[in-house]
Amino acid sequence: MAKIAYILLCHKDPDAIIKQAERLTAVGDYMSIHFDASADLAHFTRIRDALKNNPHVTFATKRIKCGWGEWSLVEATLYAVQAAVDAFPRATHFYMLSGDCMSIKSAEYAHRFLDDNDADFIESFDYFESDWIKTGWKEERLIYRHWFNERAQKKRFYAMFELQKRLGLKREIPADIQVMIGSQWWCLRRQTIEWVLDFCKRRRDVMRFFRTTWIPDETFFQTLVRHLIPEEQIRSRNLTFLMFTDYGMPVTFYNDHYDLLLSQDYLFARKISADAQDLKRRLGLLYAAKGVQFQISNEGRSLFNFLTGRGRIGRRFSTRFWETESTLGRERELLIVVCKKWHVAKRVLERIRQTTNVPAIEYVFNEEDTPLPALGGIEKTLGKRTRHRRALMRMLFDYFETDKLIVCMDPANLDLLNDFASDRSTTRILEIECSFTDEYLIGHAMRVGLAGDQTSMETLQRLLPTIRNDMVFESDAIRDAQFENHGRMREQALPEDNADVLAQFLNIAPEKAREIAQTDYLFAD
Repeated sequence: MAKIAYILLCHKDPDAIIKQAERLTAVGDYMSIHFDASADLAHFTRIRDALKNNPHVTFATKRIKCGWGEWSLVEATLYAVQAAVDAFPRATHFYMLSGDCMSIKSAEYAHRFLDDNDADFIESFDYFESDWIKTGWKEERLIYRHWFNERAQKKRFYAMFELQKRLGLKREIPADIQVMIGSQWWCLRRQTIEWVLDFCKRRRDVMRFFRTTWIPDETFFQTLVRHLIPEEQIRSRNLTFLMFTDYGMPVTFYNDHYDLLLSQDYLFARKISADAQDLKRRLGLLYAAKGVQFQISNEGRSLFNFLTGRGRIGRRFSTRFWETESTLGRERELLIVVCKKWHVAKRVLERIRQTTNVPAIEYVFNEEDTPLPALGGIEKTLGKRTRHRRALMRMLFDYFETDKLIVCMDPANLDLLNDFASDRSTTRILEIECSFTDEYLIGHAMRVGLAGDQTSMETLQRLLPTIRNDMVFESDAIRDAQFENHGRMREQALPEDNADVLAQFLNIAPEKAREIAQTDYLFAD
């Protein structure tokens, strides 16, 4: 059975560290602690005194003053790992933690998971080929030497960089290693850890190289594990659930995140707020619990992106010049059916096809598999269609040899509606207003990845008002745009009223509009 030695790097909050060590070792696991040498000595003394009689706790043989982005973080980890290897011969796995991490599964679940998955869990992506580094330096982290801390000694850090650059003092990466990159929060098997420690003793050239790289905690273990362990024994993911905001800051979890955290496919979460005392209490009790069943839905990231994205209104980037300067054609009419329930819009479109000769295309900017003619590649992906929307629509007008065309769009496509409405052509918008039951909203949340089959009903009930308000917001935004030719069909309206709107939208006789509006299954779910 798996026994975990937790490698804890910390620098503050001694009481929380003591509680964390007591919780994680109470069920038979181990912990090796490195407490930053630049932190308060009294705090370290308090931790040592509180845990000195716990045989499942040890301390790094040497304390290092750690700085973000420095080799010192890796060095501190190695000292803590070596102490754990020496002190705990029965440990089968070594798991990196910080003081802000907490378990989100029981020890029973964690041990069974590691027993069932004989592999090393560490994010490990090719340094140069992957897009793990989104902005900032890439090659410069490795080929130049970095002796100073960018945050503490900014002037010296950049002065030495510029000097090396001017003098052409680039260096070679050790020839036999492929540099990898990933999160520092890993879980490695004992044999892997022993091989890494042995490699550190044998390969002083590699150690010298990494000592002066920048942010080596994202590359050192990731590179060595890939170098030493067969690929099929590595899972390129970590077991600690963490997310970052658009500004590169870690997302913090609070008391009301308990259910969300338990449903994620991870063993730990980072980072837990120091003020989330109830969350810490509940998670602490959970680790020692027996027989707990976990429903894994794993919707955390998509849910976070959905909720944080509500505040972003408008375009992030300016429209490309070939879009703004082009036009669909002054004599053409683009008719847009806007509806959140795509199946309702598709039924309306089908009835329009049956009663008119106007070409109609379904959600061309929302569904990748919308049937489209071959248009030279512009139709291949949603990204291309959206970027070159006017060019795409001109080609569709030409393909169908028509001056009137109908398409469907989701209400979220406000930027597209604004763009087409500003064109020299005539644009008419038909918004179809539907009723949304709780059952429909739950299904919608599952379809778009905000929830899964295992998401608890409590979580869904808390999510439903946000989804409902989001749909109301999208409809209000369309109305606030005050489009010149904007009509609305309503599920709750009489067929006669909807027929009037349809007749104006399609510019057809009232009798034909009534044929469409009186279809009894239009709004059925």
